[in-house]
Amino acid sequence: MVFKTLISAEQTRELLARQAPLVLLDCSFDLVDTAAGERAWAAGHLPGALYAHLDRDLSGARSGRNGRHPLPAREAMAATAGRWGIAPGVQVVAYDAQGGPYAARAWWLLRWLGHDAVAVLDGGVAAWSAAGGTLDTAVPAMALRAPYPAAVPAMPTIAADALLARLGQLTLLDARAGERFRGEVEPLDPVAGHIPGATLRFFRDNLGPEGHFKPAAQLRQEYAALGAGAGEVVHQCGSGVTACHNLLAMVHAGYHEAVLYPGSWSEWCSDPSRPVARA
Repeated sequence: MVFKTLISAEQTRELLARQAPLVLLDCSFDLVDTAAGERAWAAGHLPGALYAHLDRDLSGARSGRNGRHPLPAREAMAATAGRWGIAPGVQVVAYDAQGGPYAARAWWLLRWLGHDAVAVLDGGVAAWSAAGGTLDTAVPAMALRAPYPAAVPAMPTIAADALLARLGQLTLLDARAGERFRGEVEPLDPVAGHIPGATLRFFRDNLGPEGHFKPAAQLRQEYAALGAGAGEVVHQCGSGVTACHNLLAMVHAGYHEAVLYPGSWSEWCSDPSRPVARA
């Protein structure tokens, strides 16, 4: 069985028990303390899990105008995937301890390369521990492979200028917290507010009270109420990371037409000529 969206802790344990071809990626991260995730990984991670750092491994170089977490070049991401031992047919399970946004970024990037055998551990580290899974402090050896044979990008994106030209013609969902969306606070970017016409869909609204993703049928209803299925849906957030959580939720719910605006608010607001909305 190939897991393409979510995988449970029990299913992950089964894969480990039968020594199936598997790469585990710990993507835990903190936007304020960027070393916190790696420290947590060193203190205890799923057995054999490699650490995937948002800045080093899951983002490209910043120019000052392309957002805080621009996409890596496809060639660079293909090399990183190969370094992690990922090849066609190898199941990848990504997880974090923050509700899944950083794991979803890894999921999106690998899907973008054309690798479909990638899933996010539903519930993350907490679910693993609750299911009786143990944590390890050993540094695993990487099964180095050649760069991943990237195909045509499997996950569509939109650039800032194209988005600007189409505002009002598509459904734009913003994954940030409500206070940031409304422009009441802005802890990370120089300008507060949101892209005109965007609708708030805080990524944590994809989760139930126990930290697991809501059932696919419920997510499908919620996204339908936001405009999914009635035309093109574009996802954005602060820097193109938590938007991947909403993309994952939509794919899990059976929608496949969603697009990522990678630069998101951090890129959008870097150009003062672009319009800004508040409240």
